[in-house]
Amino acid sequence: MIVKNEERALPQCLDSVGGLAPELVVVDTGSTDGTLAIAASHGALVTAFDFSTIDFAAARNCGLSRARGRWILVLDADEILMPGGVPLIRDLVARNDNAGYYFERLNRRSPGESPTTDYVVRLFPNKAAYRYRGRVHETVDDSILAGGGRLLRSDIRIDHAFAPDAEIRRQRNLRYSGILREEIAANPSDYSRLDFLAAEYHQLGLFEEAAEVAESLAGLRPRDPRAHLHAGVYRLLYKPDRDRARMHFMEALRLRPVYPEAQSFLQSIDADTAAQPP
Repeated sequence: MIVKNEERALPQCLDSVGGLAPELVVVDTGSTDGTLAIAASHGALVTAFDFSTIDFAAARNCGLSRARGRWILVLDADEILMPGGVPLIRDLVARNDNAGYYFERLNRRSPGESPTTDYVVRLFPNKAAYRYRGRVHETVDDSILAGGGRLLRSDIRIDHAFAPDAEIRRQRNLRYSGILREEIAANPSDYSRLDFLAAEYHQLGLFEEAAEVAESLAGLRPRDPRAHLHAGVYRLLYKPDRDRARMHFMEALRLRPVYPEAQSFLQSIDADTAAQPP
């Protein structure tokens, strides 16, 4: 894991994987609180990393280079492996397949708020070719596929608590969106950066900008039903153009005939159109 000033969250994170791994590798990017002492008390190998230039992939890969186990489990300090995860991880490791495994991540902004869900690769074999890329929103997925591995869904879940301070989150989103734009300028063919840029714009409330990125992705990935779904949603909800939204939902359904989300939005458009006075 990568840490910086995580003394409040780190104990619970490490306790959730207690007894699972014989080795804990912690990459510290400049902690000034009790983080290092907590990591050391759990027996972690702590490595300092110069983070004057933000590059999460480089920090992750620094940690991977120091890991000696056959398998890698990646967590962030504000994440907790949910109950039942330890035996599932042990079972997957025992199979020893050349695969990276998606975990379901429950993202919580506040204790009483319903979480949002996404899926992230957090368990994979320790191979020199399997490395992260991306200065922010770093991923290991592509290198696993390029190295001959597979990506598989698991039943393992992790709980993720967002920073509670809205202004802290906003400043982070602004920094990340700026870095993503730099990465896109340096490598315009890396469409994965556009996915993350749209998400950053959305979280900042810049829906017009997010809509433009989503529309670009649908053009760049014309056979991706999910890209057309997202473009349709933005055209329908944030940059009103029902005709274009309908076109995207129809294309998503053509590419994936069983696509409940696209079908639901399309039915909503048709119902609203039918209700309009002649």
